[in-house]
Amino acid sequence: MTDTKNRVVEKVKSAFSDQILDVSEALGETTISVKRDKIVDILRFLKEEDDLKFELFIDLCGVDYLEMGGFERFAVVYHLYSMVHNQRIRIKAFVPEGDEKIDSVVSLWAGANWAEREVFDMFGITFNHHPDMRRILCPDDFEGHPLKKDYPLEGTGYRESFLKVTRENAQ
Repeated sequence: MTDTKNRVVEKVKSAFSDQILDVSEALGETTISVKRDKIVDILRFLKEEDDLKFELFIDLCGVDYLEMGGFERFAVVYHLYSMVHNQRIRIKAFVPEGDEKIDSVVSLWAGANWAEREVFDMFGITFNHHPDMRRILCPDDFEGHPLKKDYPLEGTGYRESFLKVTRENAQ
């Protein structure tokens, strides 16, 4: 880990010591695993602290760690970039099964809106205080969350409820 990355990790650890679960590095990118409780405060700190400036929200995604040994079953992963320091960082916030909720970061980055809706749609993780928490990819009447690892491999039969378009019936 470079000195710059160490500085970022140490600043986050000193400000949120009770929230840090793990710090790791893979392929030159630092990952800080945190509890979900203060995710908005942690991300605001990374965005607004003068010598950090992770102002660019790149993406967020969901992860299902079913039987893979994560801190909790689910995680929401935030990818941020500091243009001032030319540095990336990944923040993983763990979300327990049975209470799949985490605070929305739309107040920090409007671009998180659709990404949070996609995580809700695919994994069933609800984002508290989101301005429009509803499905974005699946139809509104779709049941379940297809990227959960316990979702049936062959689906729930939803496709069979629609007419299959063939050459014969297309005209």
